[in-house]
Amino acid sequence: MEAAGRLHLIGSIPLDNSEQVFRTLARELGPFLSRIPDGETGERSRWVFFQRQMLLDHPAMEIDPTVPPYKFIQWDGKVVREVEQVRFKPGVDPATVVFETGYDKAALASWEVFKRLRTAGAIARHTRFQVCLPTPQASGYLYVSGPARETYFAVYEGALKAALANIVAGIPADDLSIQWDVCQEVLTFENYFKDRPAHYKKQIFEMLGRLGDSVPADVEMGYHLCYGSPRDEHLVQPKDSAILVEMMNGIAAAAKRRIDFLHIPVPKDRADEAYYAPLKNWKKPVGTKLYLGLLHHEDDAGDKARIAVAQRFAGDFGLSAECGWGRTDPGRLPGLLKGHRVAAEEL
Repeated sequence: MEAAGRLHLIGSIPLDNSEQVFRTLARELGPFLSRIPDGETGERSRWVFFQRQMLLDHPAMEIDPTVPPYKFIQWDGKVVREVEQVRFKPGVDPATVVFETGYDKAALASWEVFKRLRTAGAIARHTRFQVCLPTPQASGYLYVSGPARETYFAVYEGALKAALANIVAGIPADDLSIQWDVCQEVLTFENYFKDRPAHYKKQIFEMLGRLGDSVPADVEMGYHLCYGSPRDEHLVQPKDSAILVEMMNGIAAAAKRRIDFLHIPVPKDRADEAYYAPLKNWKKPVGTKLYLGLLHHEDDAGDKARIAVAQRFAGDFGLSAECGWGRTDPGRLPGLLKGHRVAAEEL
């Protein structure tokens, strides 16, 4: 496998700003990256949490008094946080509601920094600028009450597509990579949300297909599948990769355009064949690169063991961490970068 593209970074990095992120990643991992994210710094450091504030401030939305606060629980039963959920105010026509997500403004501002650094030689010329976008279900399942949720999905999808249109209008296609972050959908498949609708599979695949197809064909595009990491731990510990494989196959069937990459996570303690065996059922689309999120903090021996087992089932693949690093202890960043570099050098 050629060096560029051996590694994929999910998006968030625990640094202060995009220039620090670009310089650090290019310096430490540049030869192994074909795309670099801006680190999702500032208000985006807690992923979609800043969208909750956007909803609370929106004149068409209000706290739903008919539902209790939503308990966000991770795999071991710990309550990560409790969140009051919102709804459309009575009398509001959702068709008239416009959400300003802020993703386009953040991407275009970071692009200017990326472009300047690449022109100066700090970033390799072949490297694309990676923009990570959530799906409507990300904020929908977390911050919107059940009765309003499906309506919200449609309105927020329109807002995301409007932000995407501004991004692709402002960044040349051959410089851009779009990643769709797919987390709540994975959790829905795992029955994490007990109020999931009966048609959840159809709903999810059709939505992910529409989002993918909204990215112009000459822009690189992929999906990151995730089990969540609000406290740097999964919300659900997967039994194996079967649900992830089912979802990858479903996304590929739903999307009409090319999928350039897919990323799936691998828990640290899974160096057993049972976790990877379902990958033999993955119907790999032509031109799609798989990234396995099996690199873990200061665990070179474990990384090697997981890679060795995965190679028996997944064929050719690139390497990544399970999820973004934005919620991790910043002191772990040097170790994470070193582990990625060592693994890429040996792949």
